[in-house]
Amino acid sequence: MDNTILTVDDLHLTMQGKKILRGVKMDIWAGHIHAIIGPNGAGKSTLVSAIMGLPGYKPEQGKICFLNKNITNLPVFERAQRGLTLAWQEPARYEGLSVEKFILAGAKDKCRKQAEEVLEIVGLESNKYLNRAIDKTLSGGERKRIELASIIAMEPKLILLDEPDSGIDIDALQKIFSLLQSLKQKNITIVVITHSLSVLNQADHAFLMCCGKVLDKGNVDRIASYFKNKCIPCNHDRLVVLSSEAVT
Repeated sequence: MDNTILTVDDLHLTMQGKKILRGVKMDIWAGHIHAIIGPNGAGKSTLVSAIMGLPGYKPEQGKICFLNKNITNLPVFERAQRGLTLAWQEPARYEGLSVEKFILAGAKDKCRKQAEEVLEIVGLESNKYLNRAIDKTLSGGERKRIELASIIAMEPKLILLDEPDSGIDIDALQKIFSLLQSLKQKNITIVVITHSLSVLNQADHAFLMCCGKVLDKGNVDRIASYFKNKCIPCNHDRLVVLSSEAVT
């Protein structure tokens, strides 16, 4: 396709003497939802951390291009300025900071109305949340939606989501699903890491990773078959096992 927004080319990364990424290649298309699946230890979270440029995740080989520019050596803040952002598996709480201040910290438009609008987008009533502190009184689902609200306020071009279904209930997950589709309609590109078949089904395209490589890619129906089959033939020195316990 000619609308590639992000390219990962032959990415290799070693951490604490252990090879984590082994020549990852991936093209991400603009305006689509892409899913990355695979067993624990496949390198999925390491990959998105390297794409975001987090400290300690600098590849020793390969290239990352975003919007046709090589960003492999750029720091996190410059990648964020270009429209790339990451939502954590476990959102930071920033104890004592108000929801409004948290949202507006990275927002392009730093007015209260912007904070109100993005909270409404993620399904939270602004009059009930703006002045609340980000702390343990918020549920996991509320924290995830507040983090997504802060990301929307940044007006990103591509969002990396690490297991958005982790630690939240079914109602909150359905709201996040609705939000993903809404972001897609705004032509925001999404890359989501997941162990969940229900999350995978929200995507347009998927990648299967194992042992630090992309083993397969394609439409969601075909990639989803790996959940059911639990393993596929491959040229690694061990079987690729996708635990049935991960399917929800």
